[in-house]
Amino acid sequence: MNAPVARQEFIPADLPEPTYAELEHIPGMVPARFPILRTLKFLANPLGRSRELFEQHGRIVRRQDFGGWGVSMIGPEANEMILFNKDKIFSSELGWNPVLELLFPRGLMLMDFEEHRIHRKTLSVAFKTEPMQHYFTQLDEGITRGLAKWPKGKSLNFYPSIKSLTLDLAATSFLGVPWGGEAEKINKAFCDMVAASVGVIRKPLPFTAMKRGVDGRAYMSQYFAGEIPKRRGVEANDIFTQVCNARDENDNLLGEQDIIDHMNFLMMAAHDTTTSSITSIVWCLAKYPEWQDKLRAEIKGIRERHGKLTYQTLGEMELTDMVFKEALRLIPPVPSMPRRAVKSFTFQNHVVPAGAHIGVNQMISHRLEEYWPNPEHFDPNRFTAENSRGRHKYAWVPFGGGAHMCLGQHFAYMQVKMFFFALLEGYRIVAEKPLGDVESDFRMFPIPKPKDGLPVRIEAI
Repeated sequence: MNAPVARQEFIPADLPEPTYAELEHIPGMVPARFPILRTLKFLANPLGRSRELFEQHGRIVRRQDFGGWGVSMIGPEANEMILFNKDKIFSSELGWNPVLELLFPRGLMLMDFEEHRIHRKTLSVAFKTEPMQHYFTQLDEGITRGLAKWPKGKSLNFYPSIKSLTLDLAATSFLGVPWGGEAEKINKAFCDMVAASVGVIRKPLPFTAMKRGVDGRAYMSQYFAGEIPKRRGVEANDIFTQVCNARDENDNLLGEQDIIDHMNFLMMAAHDTTTSSITSIVWCLAKYPEWQDKLRAEIKGIRERHGKLTYQTLGEMELTDMVFKEALRLIPPVPSMPRRAVKSFTFQNHVVPAGAHIGVNQMISHRLEEYWPNPEHFDPNRFTAENSRGRHKYAWVPFGGGAHMCLGQHFAYMQVKMFFFALLEGYRIVAEKPLGDVESDFRMFPIPKPKDGLPVRIEAI
């Protein structure tokens, strides 16, 4: 049986857009004559601009972007209130819709409450232990094959190189097929969709980023639609086939449009955020090469004890885990998370009205001195058991939190650990030029990437 899950209607029909007057009591920006210039300034340097606003106004800030008014909330208490969402005040769907509705509509992140719970539970079958073990085998082969093609001892632009590799890995583990000759079209479609998410022009007018993004979605949707009938009733270990045959609590298969929407979103989330995360780690390791030596010693120990890395021994890569977490503290792969208040609430004695657009700002929460001393310094030891003890659970939120915690978090950890096990065992990463800081070296929105592609050399040990 194949039936779509009914959408839950919980949002007031007359939910208003907030006005400046309704938010005037909250500290922050004042009306700008040309709001679009303010938006462009923010997109040029989101970290620097966010830092300025925090230093001027504190942990709740009135902001203006894309011509509208909203509120940014900073710190673990704000993160917990919004992401844990105990009182069901905040809508993820209405938060992301202005950014992603034309590009990734009805993805898991664009659902709320009971509907979200049902779809998440249905999709979680693809991330259980048995399929994860199969993904491990596929990733192991793909990473080995991909790294063998990279030039050694010569300059390599790391970001485009890892982006190509993660696309190949996503093709095998997510779809169970190599892209072959379609690789360039697929890559372009996803790049266009992600770039359109922060396009200043929000309608798909000719020659705009949004038009290219909408066209990219149409291409991917057509691809998935053609493949779904081939996957129904078939046993296979890729995520796409698992989703095509997943059943909800009523033993219903997902509808075809649901599968298309979920696969578009999952592929974007897995491909672009993993590309960004691995690049951030490489930037950190190139800047602090002593940590390459520490990770290499950890890898050597696993090799001596077990002969090879396995799914069961991934947990022994504790230092790699700490490096990953610290890199994502400095450069979270999703720099901010939007929500919308479906009813009024109070934070730090400020009443925020229903309808307000709310932003979780990980970039600044991850740099609060009381939780992260010397916050711009790369120090994975912050994540030892001893140093983590007593730290607020929501002080570090690169994967979100609560019901919307990233469904593929463990898949991301697995892929990252496997990549660095393969890379660092026999090679060192050397920056081709002096590295600056996050603010100078990275373009943070929509997903962080190095401004210059991060030229490095991969040198044999």
